Amino acid sequence: MRVFVAACWYLLAFAAVADGVSFERLTAAKQEPQNWLMYSGTYRSERFSPLDEINTANVGDLRLVWAYQVRPSNVGGAGLVETTPLVVDGIMYLTEPPSTVTALDARTGKKLWTWSPKMADDVLHIGFPQVNRGVAILGDTLFVGTLDAHLVALDAATGAVRWDVVVADNAIGFALTLAPLALDGKVVVGVSGAEAGVRGFIDAYDADTGKLAWRTYTVPAEGEPGSETWGGESWRTGGGSTWLTGSYDPDLNLLYWMVGNPAPDWNGDVRPGDNLYTCAILALDPDTGSIKWYFQYTPHDTHDWDANQIPILFDADMDGRARKLVALANRNAFYYVLDRKTGEFLVGTQYAKQTWAAGLDRTGRPILLPDTEPTKEGTLIWPSLQGATNWFSPSYSPLTGQFFVATRLIGSIYYKADVEYEAGKPFLGGGQQALSGDEAAGAVRALDALTGERLWDFPLQSPPWAGVMATAGGLVFGGSNEGNVFALDAKNGAALWNLQLGSAVRTNPMAFAVDSRQRIVISAGLTLFVFGLP
Repeated sequence: MRVFVAACWYLLAFAAVADGVSFERLTAAKQEPQNWLMYSGTYRSERFSPLDEINTANVGDLRLVWAYQVRPSNVGGAGLVETTPLVVDGIMYLTEPPSTVTALDARTGKKLWTWSPKMADDVLHIGFPQVNRGVAILGDTLFVGTLDAHLVALDAATGAVRWDVVVADNAIGFALTLAPLALDGKVVVGVSGAEAGVRGFIDAYDADTGKLAWRTYTVPAEGEPGSETWGGESWRTGGGSTWLTGSYDPDLNLLYWMVGNPAPDWNGDVRPGDNLYTCAILALDPDTGSIKWYFQYTPHDTHDWDANQIPILFDADMDGRARKLVALANRNAFYYVLDRKTGEFLVGTQYAKQTWAAGLDRTGRPILLPDTEPTKEGTLIWPSLQGATNWFSPSYSPLTGQFFVATRLIGSIYYKADVEYEAGKPFLGGGQQALSGDEAAGAVRALDALTGERLWDFPLQSPPWAGVMATAGGLVFGGSNEGNVFALDAKNGAALWNLQLGSAVRTNPMAFAVDSRQRIVISAGLTLFVFGLP
């Protein structure tokens, strides 16, 4: 009888895959709280679960339901698990470092299939670890980027390859580590590689064929708008990589994508000017890739505080007026709120320790303090190279209007050095030394999403590398470098549940439900853990 029931369930699950995840389902993802249909949960990137079976009253009873041991492929030095799994109608899809895709039974963790690309052992990964942050789904097709800069479409039921395109040349430093974003008939990706002096871009591909639909460069060529912000030929090696998943507003039909640091990282002398569109948010027409507006957070960045973070979309009344907003906790230690229709700067406030700016002017441009540039002797500045936060996701609760961010409270000594570009080699222009000991700490920080006002802190022993997720149960889940996973009371930051997993947490929590039972997912080291109530 058990075998029969299991077989019936597998047939139903794969029938659901065959029916496909339409663009309409993706736009209404919040109506399917049992599923997790894209990297950040919904196009708004709130990383908020509407499920509330697990709540402040019972979270202390959480137990392990199942675990899956990730097995990195044979490319040397693969990183820890940074994937956010998708869950679609009882099937979980995750990536294993550096570019493997695996399907699991979301009820039990049983493996259904695995696909791994064939890659050379000497794949370039300059300035970033060998990781992958997830897949996208559209129809019955999964999409994954690979460390050697391919975009691959897989049959969601079997893992069979449907198409495979080369996005860029890995031999000069390009790679894909992000989870793609599926839109209406297209799949959008960005690239890693600024530390190799590549010229960054955002691509959209036809989801059925893999044909390139459009490409938008993040560093303008000579004569293009913004090229006047680059000196000489520096734009050719200007960086501006786009290695985190963006957000999308289907009502405005605008795609929001973040852009990374200029290259070289720490020697700005060789690239005079503001260096558009690095360290910026771009609002793009998803049909053409044209830039509708932009906002640059850190002009002429010389500390590697790129703007690659998750832009959260939310709606609220501001000064008696209904506004469509986009919020970002930037690595430069400032929290920003913009009008997402126009890019108008509305709010900017410091959310973490910083020593490089006196504040922001009325347009949102930083007011620089003297003697904060990298030098050959070294300059101590907060935040550190890794920023006041990093790639790991923040969360927004539409129930409370709170913005939660894992915050890094640490500085670095920044050094400048002479540099010449050589294809396929690091193009850094200096280095850095992060502080340690008592000078290195962290916190999960709750902000008022409209104002940036700090509401509470949950202190962490060291600067975090794990994101957070809020839930309708009044909880905020997160993790630490020391291997702890925890649930906090969203009202005040009080710890309600904690478990030591034995390895660093370097990923984002997510949630799903099977058989009407809520599950919490978070990874530590090379293991994915799934928790639920008894």
